[in-house]
Order: sequence, then structure tokens, then C-alpha cells
Amino acid sequence: MHNYPRNSPEAAARLVALMMIADGNVSPAEVGALRRADAESMLGLPQGGMSVALQTLCEDLLASTTGADGLRWCTSPSLLNTLMQDVDEPALQYKVFAAATSAALADRHLSEAEFLLLKQLADAWRIDASALFRH
Repeated sequence: MHNYPRNSPEAAARLVALMMIADGNVSPAEVGALRRADAESMLGLPQGGMSVALQTLCEDLLASTTGADGLRWCTSPSLLNTLMQDVDEPALQYKVFAAATSAALADRHLSEAEFLLLKQLADAWRIDASALFRH
């Protein structure tokens, strides 16, 4: 797994990318939602940076796991805990959570894996997402 500086745009984008692949399908709706939310600019990425983050995360997961275990591993609490340690600035945490929520809700279906990732982010970062979790 790539090491990124703490609170870097790449560390933040990697968490959003993790949300994008959590349900096993990166949909055009997710990509469009992030584009409309201007997630790249919000996270401090250059144009095309979200695609790079997504590709790099997938390559890292493939390199560190075997076969179908890669997708299961990408939704594991231990991986998310490790990646969350790289984003500890509250303002950046809110931006990551907002972008991840936009991606998760873009296809109008919140999968169990997406829900669990959002819940773990909200709990760890003390973000009030109660309205989201009532659905």
C-alpha cells in the first residue's frame, strides 16, 4: 500500500476511492456525483487526481491480496482504520466524509459495505451522520 503524507490530498482521495469500490462496482453515477461535487478541488487534487487515486488503490489492493480476497479486504475495518490514520485534520475529515457520502448515495442504493464504511468513518471522526443512518 502506498504511503502518503498525513492529511495529503492523496490520503484523502484514497478513502473516497475505497468507498467507490466498496460495493464492487464503480458506477458512472458515482463518478458523476464526485465531479458535480468538485471533489478533486475540494480535496486539493489536480484534475484527474481522483482517477489516479482510484487506480492506485486498486493496484495496491491487487498487489497485497489474492483473488476474491481483495474486495473483501477493501471493506475490512482494519484496512479502513489504517487508512483513516492518514487523515486526522477535522476539516479534511468532513470533506472526505462528504465526498464519500456523495459517491455512496449517487446510485440511490446504499450497499451494506458502503454503509459500514460510512458508519466507521463517522464514528471514528465523530461526525454526526444520524440522518444518513436512519435510511
